[in-house]
Amino acid sequence: MCGISGLFDTVGQRDFDRALASRINNIQAHRGPDEDDLHFEPGLALGHRRLSVIDLATGQQPLFSVDGSVGIVFNGEIYNYQELVPELKALGQVFRTRSDTEVIVNAWRAWGPDCVHRLRGMFAFALWDRPQQTLFLARDRMGVKPMHYAWLPDGSFIFGSELKVVTAHPGFSREIDPLAVEEYFAFGYVPDPRCIYRNAHKLPAAHTLTLRRGAQSRPQPVPYWDVHFTNDNPIGQADAEAELRDRVRESVRLRMIADVPLGAFLSGGVDSSAVVASMAGLSERPVQTCAIGFDDPRFNESEFARQVAERYGTDHRLEIVRSDDFDLIDTLAWLYDEPYADSSAIPTYRVCEMARKHVTVALSGDGGDESLGGYRRYRLHLGEEAVRGRLPQGLRRALFGPLGRLYPKADWAPRMFRAKTTFQAMAMDSVQAYHHSMSHLREDQRQRLFTSAFRQQLGGYGAIEVFRQHAANARTEDPLALIQYLDYKTWLVGDINTKVDRASMAHSLEVREPLMDHRLIEWLATLPSSLKIQGGEGKAVFKKAFEPLLPHDVLYRPKMGFSVPLAKWLRGPLQQRLRESVLSQRMLDTGYFHREVLQSLVQQHLSGQSDHSTSLWMLIMFDAFLRQVERPASS
Repeated sequence: MCGISGLFDTVGQRDFDRALASRINNIQAHRGPDEDDLHFEPGLALGHRRLSVIDLATGQQPLFSVDGSVGIVFNGEIYNYQELVPELKALGQVFRTRSDTEVIVNAWRAWGPDCVHRLRGMFAFALWDRPQQTLFLARDRMGVKPMHYAWLPDGSFIFGSELKVVTAHPGFSREIDPLAVEEYFAFGYVPDPRCIYRNAHKLPAAHTLTLRRGAQSRPQPVPYWDVHFTNDNPIGQADAEAELRDRVRESVRLRMIADVPLGAFLSGGVDSSAVVASMAGLSERPVQTCAIGFDDPRFNESEFARQVAERYGTDHRLEIVRSDDFDLIDTLAWLYDEPYADSSAIPTYRVCEMARKHVTVALSGDGGDESLGGYRRYRLHLGEEAVRGRLPQGLRRALFGPLGRLYPKADWAPRMFRAKTTFQAMAMDSVQAYHHSMSHLREDQRQRLFTSAFRQQLGGYGAIEVFRQHAANARTEDPLALIQYLDYKTWLVGDINTKVDRASMAHSLEVREPLMDHRLIEWLATLPSSLKIQGGEGKAVFKKAFEPLLPHDVLYRPKMGFSVPLAKWLRGPLQQRLRESVLSQRMLDTGYFHREVLQSLVQQHLSGQSDHSTSLWMLIMFDAFLRQVERPASS
């Protein structure tokens, strides 16, 4: 696990400044504290920060082929690299290390751009082919590892694991993209491929980018993989359970290869518990497990983690996070480089901080809810779909549209009386309705928040276009599969994987996600949706599969999530920061927000009249981002 960076002259062969290349590489030193190195040649600079995990002695980067013609900087792990070595040797490739990095170099030499189809793992890499004068960038299928890039005004190309690599270059213009602001206030993050800055981009998951020196036009990312939901596997329930256990076990086994201490996160939820149970069956020594508890019992799952730890005799460590642990706001803004509003980034940061005291690699249960239908919103959406399927959209719009407009917003009321969002969703088509339910601030709320001048900058653009574009590629009519696909392309990459990557790498910790193995995901996409949600129970086949291995209370208790008491914080110890951030001159100077709306949100929340904690946290984190923008690019 590492940080990578680089500069490439797409036109000529100018020499890059060594001090600048070193500075932009070292700005992400937290990603790789063990070693750093740079490679220079005319028109190219490659940088690498290493966290040593595999082949500690000879895995240094940038790494070149034996003949020196192909070099690479690589972030991630290739889990099937040992399987590829004999195949590549049979094709005449020569190895001088035991690293998975050299496997990628020789895979390129053997198969060219098609090498990505042979790689099983999490990765973001930049590969330099000197004879072809080609720079080839690639990102893993599920977007576990990040890749940011930009073209600079002088025609050169810059890339890095984190956006701060790009923004640290003095030639980069930090001009905010209005469309990214619209997307952030809808999703709580800026989805791929957009960045908060107009001139920067994220390489989308499962895409490559090929730059050839002297090319007349800027290339565009090219997809090399996609998940295809067929939902047509004729397998029976019992066989599906057995095969699912076996596939999870194999995925876990591959991710237990390491030359450094390895453990797991154990939240007490179904997914992390299943991963730990699988690890215990594969390990001769007790699994090291780490859990975070909260001193507020409404958010504390540590008792369920303890049950699993005791069952498998793990070397278990628990730390309690105070309910006033909110002093990470500016730290998070620096780590994420963009506005990012998932408040569970705070406990995620803390569990990574704690885990790194004991291990260098940790397995997690991320990805299970998206693949197996675990979210409550999936079940609610299917219920709405049943109604949408019976009534024409014109009738639904006429019936539910006025109800959605007139019904009062009642955040304070029991959930059964909060019908406004449901009425609004029933008047929409499937994609629009799911976007509505996933939006932190719904379209009507964003319209009220934004000034007319800013809405003119948007030119009619709405964040729903992100969902529309992905839905057009989904190739499924199954209602559950469609929203799973949308989550794969947006929520999983932009929220979950971003959160875990930044939080873990802040502490030089490598996190591996067995439930995001692409072969497992491809197989799960063949299963009928009826195996995933049964009788209102999410992840049904997964829970049944692990009944022999996990306590009933862990499998079938209500999902709690990794949450923090935001509403309480904002009315209590964060009240001053709330006022200083949301009502700051810095926020008003953007021209994005109505002062009166900001004041109303703060006043209503503090008085207890409404719960605006989601909106206010988004605004606080946007202000924290603006504070970072004000800092010099080199800081």
